[in-house]
Amino acid sequence: LAVPDEPDLRPTPDRVRETLFNWLTHLWHGRFEDKRVLDLFAGTGALGLEAASRGARQVDLVEVNRRVAMQLRARCAQLAPDTTRVYQADAASFLARAPQPYDLILIDPPFHSTWLEQLMPRLHQYLVPDGLVYAESAVAPAFEGWVSVRAGKAAAVHYHLLTQENPR
Repeated sequence: LAVPDEPDLRPTPDRVRETLFNWLTHLWHGRFEDKRVLDLFAGTGALGLEAASRGARQVDLVEVNRRVAMQLRARCAQLAPDTTRVYQADAASFLARAPQPYDLILIDPPFHSTWLEQLMPRLHQYLVPDGLVYAESAVAPAFEGWVSVRAGKAAAVHYHLLTQENPR
C-alpha cells in the first residue's frame, strides 16, 4: 500500500502485521467471517484491510486526517467495498458514537501522543466480552485492566494483543 507523506503516519511493519494476523488466526481458529473490527488510527488502512481480506464481517476504519481519510476511502472502495467503512474523525469522537461492540480494536496511535493512555481505560465498553485489543507503542507500557495474550517487539515497535482482565 502506498503511504501518504503525512506527519505521524507510521504504518505497521509487514513483519508485525503478519505476526498479529498469525496470532488472530490461531486464536479464532481461522474464522474471521463473524468478526467486527475497529481500526482507530487507520492511516494507510493496512491493518483494517488485512482483517477485511481475511473475511472479517465488518471493518470500521477511523482516520482524523482529511486527506488521508479520502485516500483510504478510495482504497477501501477498490479493495473491500462491502465490508469496510471509513470515518473521518478523531478516535475519541468516533468512540462517543461507536455503533456496536467489536471483536477486535486496533490502536496504533502516533508514538509521541497520549492516545494510548487516554483510550485504553475506556476500550472495555466497546468490546464484546471475549474481545481483543491490539496496541502498538514506542515503549512497553503497563496496561491496567488488561491481560497480555501475546506481545512482541520489532525495531522501535512494541506490540501487544490484549484481552480484558475482567470481561463484563
